Amino acid sequence: MISVFILCYTREPLDEQIYDTKLAYSMHLAYSTDGVNFHALNHNSGVLFAKATHNTDGTMNAKTLRCPFLFPLADGRYGVAALRTEPDGGHDPGSRGKILLFTTADLLQYEEVGLLDLKTESIVCDLAVSRESGSDGYVVHWHDGQGGYYRSFIPNLEDLAGALQPEPAEPFRLPEVKCDIEGAVPRNVLEVPDAVGRRLVQKLTVPVNERIEVPDQVTASVPEEVRRIRATAVYSDGTRAEKPVDWDLTPVDWNKPGTYRVTGRVHQDQYQFPIAEHRADPCIIKWNGRYYFTATNDADHNHTIFIREADTIPGLVTAPETLILDSSTYDHIGSFLWAPEFHVIEGKLYIFHAASPNEFYRIESHVMKLRPGGNPACAADWSEPRRVVRRDGSELCESGKVISLDMTCFEVNGEYYAVWSQRQFVPVDQGAWLYIAKLDPKQPWRLITDPVVICKPEFSWENNHTFVVEGPYPLMIGGKVFLTYSGALVDATYAVGLLIADKSADLLNPASWAKINYPLLHSRSVPGEYGPGHNSYVIDDLGIIWNAYHARPGVKGPRSAGLRRVHFDIDGYPRLDLTEDKDLNQDLAQVSLSVVVRANLRE
Repeated sequence: MISVFILCYTREPLDEQIYDTKLAYSMHLAYSTDGVNFHALNHNSGVLFAKATHNTDGTMNAKTLRCPFLFPLADGRYGVAALRTEPDGGHDPGSRGKILLFTTADLLQYEEVGLLDLKTESIVCDLAVSRESGSDGYVVHWHDGQGGYYRSFIPNLEDLAGALQPEPAEPFRLPEVKCDIEGAVPRNVLEVPDAVGRRLVQKLTVPVNERIEVPDQVTASVPEEVRRIRATAVYSDGTRAEKPVDWDLTPVDWNKPGTYRVTGRVHQDQYQFPIAEHRADPCIIKWNGRYYFTATNDADHNHTIFIREADTIPGLVTAPETLILDSSTYDHIGSFLWAPEFHVIEGKLYIFHAASPNEFYRIESHVMKLRPGGNPACAADWSEPRRVVRRDGSELCESGKVISLDMTCFEVNGEYYAVWSQRQFVPVDQGAWLYIAKLDPKQPWRLITDPVVICKPEFSWENNHTFVVEGPYPLMIGGKVFLTYSGALVDATYAVGLLIADKSADLLNPASWAKINYPLLHSRSVPGEYGPGHNSYVIDDLGIIWNAYHARPGVKGPRSAGLRRVHFDIDGYPRLDLTEDKDLNQDLAQVSLSVVVRANLRE
């Protein structure tokens, strides 16, 4: 049986804007086919993060993990044991005498089982786990940092209180692992079946375009029949994507039946980052045959909303901007115009955005409606913004104590849902959480169900520098609702995460939503783009899905909008880090086929 070697490790922290302790103190993975030369997965970023602990007042305490140890379970799954630590990597008082345990079937999605009590008052400073010979149990080997080494027998890993009393033991030492991975602090290596290792590589490595496929021959009587022929790009992970081709049909005599060899070049729009400086939280929509772009305007400290209009998405890059709303237009909006989003509800166009009459603590979600027959790029055609309210008409948030922002909208099975970020400041700052509710499609500023929490900033990548999850936006493919969102402070550590639910599930049930452990897009995903986040999606005329997002062209650069094609991985999940050079190999872009011209039956 072919095996793959998986190394688990943490990293040395760097500057707090580059890779600080909350990111470095997580479990990273690398792979090797020979057990010697290891290659980092997931852009040398963490794949497993410790969850925050919860207080009775709704606040949370950030946690990190150190000294992860990867080991096989008796049932074919895998376990991870680690030390739960404070954000700076120091000792966590709540974990004294305990280790943090996770289980996973595929080394991608993990379940945090909890703290395994080793029946000691000592601080656990390092650990290793092995199967107990001749039994179904496990042994945790650990030391206390004071020269004491111990072994704790665990009859059942699922029983967090079931460890026997620790026994003194001989010192243990993990085998030394050498790897040429930036900042890596190696832990241990686990040999896994080829299928497990291959899947890890496919999921956690950016695929590369390896070949282009087109039909060898087509039969046609008019040029349009050939122009519709697309190329299929095949990638290193086995995934595929259709792409248009600019065919040169000049060799073909359409009035003379016969066979002609033609060439073409695979085409894909490419957008150099940024497409718009000082524009954050970008959103694009196609409406009545034209494309529209809007975003938060950082150039004037968020006091205006502009719209760009063009016939194509590339045309939006250079299109002029038209002002549609500013902070002096209405009395109840005096500051902070944030995150405008276009949404079509029952054939009518709306803009959801956040606004405040004055101070930050009074920001709330609002909705504007385009009048029938109106032009989205005309300010006079938009209604006065209305605050989003609960189903009884009361305020969604208590002004001055709780804020709401980044509201998005989507339809599933004929029902409309709103998802937004909400943050309580009084009596305590709980951080920003994601909520969901159904809304009234006739009055989309009115919710018709009570809000339900579906995501909190529990992972240390989500609460880096602040406890915030925000910027949700849906992408519905097949039977899934993919809800991307952003977490952490809006600096170079900002990142994009993913929630997934089945369309057939009860979307108001938090249990219907699965959260991916690690972010899909972060500062290590694409060189030169820092703090990517608050993204949205648009489908162009060719059916290609584009990710509109903001990032910084430098650690301290301004938030600026970018566009990149959305790829779909081996599970059909969105990939947001496939850059243009890997998406289409220009050396393969020249293609050819034979055109068999038949008699034009319309003559």
